[in-house]
Amino acid sequence: QVQLVESGGGLVQAGGSLRLSCEVSVRTFNIPRMGWFRQTPGKEREFVATIRWSGSSTYYTDLVKGRFTISRDSAKSTVYLQMNRLKPEDTAIYYCAAALWYRNSYSYAADYDYWGQGTQVTVSS
Repeated sequence: QVQLVESGGGLVQAGGSLRLSCEVSVRTFNIPRMGWFRQTPGKEREFVATIRWSGSSTYYTDLVKGRFTISRDSAKSTVYLQMNRLKPEDTAIYYCAAALWYRNSYSYAADYDYWGQGTQVTVSS
């Protein structure tokens, strides 16, 4: 059983920064890929960013490219999402996700097997 625990959400003004953390309960060499998604009421969960534990290749939605950075610390079994120049439209619940086996696709919720409980990010204008 894999457990993901997110932290770091909160309220920030537009233009500000937040860093989300996701601690993974298992040794991360068993996890090919981690991702961040976000969701607002009435909408589907939306892909934000992904990273592979080996090689650390990253991909982002165009909506956050250049503002958000995903990274991982294998020693701490933790993946991060550094969010800079936040905008009100970034307001959402942010979820960490883990894919336990490699897939060619990475931007759909169905590409991931385990999810955290979510952390609220609110950006005021």
